[in-house]
Amino acid sequence: KLSINAFDYNCHLDLIKLLRQEGELVKLRRARQKMSELFPLTEEIWLDWLKDEIKMASESSEREKVYELFERAVKDYICPEIWLEYAQYSIGGIGQEGGIERVRGIFERALTAVGLHVTKGTALWEAYREFENAILETAQPAPGSIPSPEQQQVLCSQLEKIHALFRRQLGIPLLDMEASYAEYEEWSEEPIPETTIKNYKKALQQLEKCKPYEEALLGAETPKLAEYQAYIDFEMKAGDPARIQLIYERALAENCLVPDLWARYNQYLDRQLKVKELVLSAHERAVRNCPWTVGLWIRYLLAMERHRVEHSIISEMFEKALNAGFIQATDYVEIWQAYLDYLRRRVDFTQDSSKELEELRSAFARAVEYLKQEVEERFSESGDPSCTIMQNWARVEARLCNNMQKARELWDNIMTKGNAKYANMWLEYYNLERAHGDTQHCRKALHRAVQCTSDYPEHVCEVLLTLERIEGTLEDWDAAVQKTENRLARVNEQRAKAAEKEAALAKQEEERAEQRKQARAEKKASKKAKKTRIGDKRKADEDDEGEWGQEEELPSKRHRGEGDGVLPEEDMEVETGLFGRSGPEKPDGPAIPKEKASTSRKDIPKVFHDSSKDKVTVFVSNLSYTMAEPEAKLRELFGSCGEVVEIRAVFNNKGTFRGYGYVQFREEGAALRALALDRTAVEGRPMFVSPCVDKNKNPDFKVFRYSTTLEKHKLFISGLPFSCTKEELEEVCKAHGNVKDIRLVTNRAGKPKGLAYVEYENEAQASQAVLKMDGLTVKDHVIKVMISNPPLRRLPDRPEPGRASPFPAPRQIYGARGKGRTQLSMMPRALQRQSNPMPKAENGMVQNSPATSSEPPAEPKKMSNADFAKMLLKK
Repeated sequence: KLSINAFDYNCHLDLIKLLRQEGELVKLRRARQKMSELFPLTEEIWLDWLKDEIKMASESSEREKVYELFERAVKDYICPEIWLEYAQYSIGGIGQEGGIERVRGIFERALTAVGLHVTKGTALWEAYREFENAILETAQPAPGSIPSPEQQQVLCSQLEKIHALFRRQLGIPLLDMEASYAEYEEWSEEPIPETTIKNYKKALQQLEKCKPYEEALLGAETPKLAEYQAYIDFEMKAGDPARIQLIYERALAENCLVPDLWARYNQYLDRQLKVKELVLSAHERAVRNCPWTVGLWIRYLLAMERHRVEHSIISEMFEKALNAGFIQATDYVEIWQAYLDYLRRRVDFTQDSSKELEELRSAFARAVEYLKQEVEERFSESGDPSCTIMQNWARVEARLCNNMQKARELWDNIMTKGNAKYANMWLEYYNLERAHGDTQHCRKALHRAVQCTSDYPEHVCEVLLTLERIEGTLEDWDAAVQKTENRLARVNEQRAKAAEKEAALAKQEEERAEQRKQARAEKKASKKAKKTRIGDKRKADEDDEGEWGQEEELPSKRHRGEGDGVLPEEDMEVETGLFGRSGPEKPDGPAIPKEKASTSRKDIPKVFHDSSKDKVTVFVSNLSYTMAEPEAKLRELFGSCGEVVEIRAVFNNKGTFRGYGYVQFREEGAALRALALDRTAVEGRPMFVSPCVDKNKNPDFKVFRYSTTLEKHKLFISGLPFSCTKEELEEVCKAHGNVKDIRLVTNRAGKPKGLAYVEYENEAQASQAVLKMDGLTVKDHVIKVMISNPPLRRLPDRPEPGRASPFPAPRQIYGARGKGRTQLSMMPRALQRQSNPMPKAENGMVQNSPATSSEPPAEPKKMSNADFAKMLLKK
């Protein structure tokens, strides 16, 4: 796996774990080495590695390798435990030459790094004192002997070292410092100096101020970013650089993937401390932790230039930045611009030519080519549509190198990349030509601009006339006036045509709307006439039944014109909700037989939408059409949210449940709690719960509105196994950051599609997760992980490319659930009408061909069940 994706963080951990279990020490060392080259290692990984190496180090040469490993470990993060382990390991080498001084040097460096740590610093101070006390014991003379002056001097010197450690520690606010003060009183044979007591009391006061922030950190959950930021703000006000640096380091140890935190820390070091080793180390660690953040790389390059780092090292660091894997095309433009700025500052432009100038020109050319090939191939865009890098190159050539010919060539290239239609691009070139070129080229540029500009031609025409007014001859002026007038006349003509076209389209739309309105009215009148005929037939049937004086039980067969007929207006859906319409409430009481459902619904009164109750009502959709008792089921589901006043399930004209409805509560708070049930699985489908909004009054309201832009904090994952649950995916993702939300993509039936969206707290965590999870295997499926960048929604066809349509495109009507997957007719062939317009007897009637008769078709003869059966048997 690592040979395919070397940046798979979890795979590195798994390999190290397996090799450690198997005891493959050589392979284990190599695996750790590779991981440390790509990632900063955590405190736990370093301690395991160090302990394994310590066990194997027996000879002095091997001990030196362990020392080198410790030096690498303390550079990744500020970890008191690693420093303590380092100091204690060094004590084992005091028998070697210079061993004692080496131990003291490591302890002093440890105190500088983490000695101010409020909660963990005490352990280092105590370990240092214990080491010095052990040295004191070895310096004591034998019992009963009188120490020599040299021995006495060594004893006094050693005692003073221990006194100094106590005094230094008591001046720092550390937890449990009262015990340290009591230990000093007991150990010292002399009274504690007043200065030490004063510093101790001052440190106690400082400790009381720090305690609330330390307690907040102890009680908070990882990553504790807000608590650390409050602590940083507190220390910044106090103004102690050492303490500010330490609290930043503590915060970064737990939030190492937060680019903003690294940026603030590096900015503080750049502006306040300005210590070369410290500043460059922090910048180097920042880009190792967040290599995808271009801003950190730019700051690193600036810091290296600021501290006079060799040019070869800066160039090497820039090449690393290009391979860091930025997530936007514009990031590459920024890093190139920063590097080109650095190269430009190296050039001495008083010389006609130099090695640095040639390197700058070569870098400009390489940048243009890199954006055109590498970046455009990856992102389908160069990231530099306005050609800012080429513009800067042209400015350098014109202003600093006095090479207007090269500048003109560059601008000619810029204009051929689709920028000739923009007035601001022409004016930018004109200003450069005006400052460093000549009037002839200025005039030529403006004439081309008048001809090509499409966004603000009036502005360009005005600049041309201003030039000729000041510097041009009469002929120049006449030519400019004629050209601008002709151009503006064409522009006005085009705009007038466009306005006429828009007006014509608007008029056509009005006519179409009127035709649609008239067609609806005719259709409505036709339906009313048909309903009247159905009513007459039912009345005749009732009269026949009364004549016989008995009721005959018939099978529940649906007759033509009965079940498929149009219901009276009372049964039509009248309530408007989230999707513009709903239906009448299903009545309480005993169940109604299916064959009589449509007839029984006639007695239900109209249920009009009351917009004043929207705040206490939720809209429920995507329910199963076969749900037996929707009202009872919804009351059971939403009863826990609060008192349910009314449930209105929506049915169609045949009495079939349409899969959505409304739930009205007594209180608004209950409705808000009900929204939390959104996407709850009900009978194998995700139930959608949303606020009740009248779309006639709020046509732009959309509940499920997903972003269609780049979401840097969110991942899109594909290739997931269909059996993968939300909890299993969260277990995989949370190892790389704090997961805020996970959405598994499903179809309308609630079945997974193997896709998911994972939202992290910030951009840094998401980017790190991409590096570590892309190509990961989940249940034998190799997943693909990328930053979420949903495609734009497809807009309706417009009448003219590039121009907004004044009316919406006509919508094809396929029915309530859209166009089906099959266009096959479900009607028996014997009943299908022939597409041939020739007259043909069908269902007991003769239909005239529309091509030969303009009269309306004759009304079909009513057929009984017996007639209908005979006709089928003949077929």
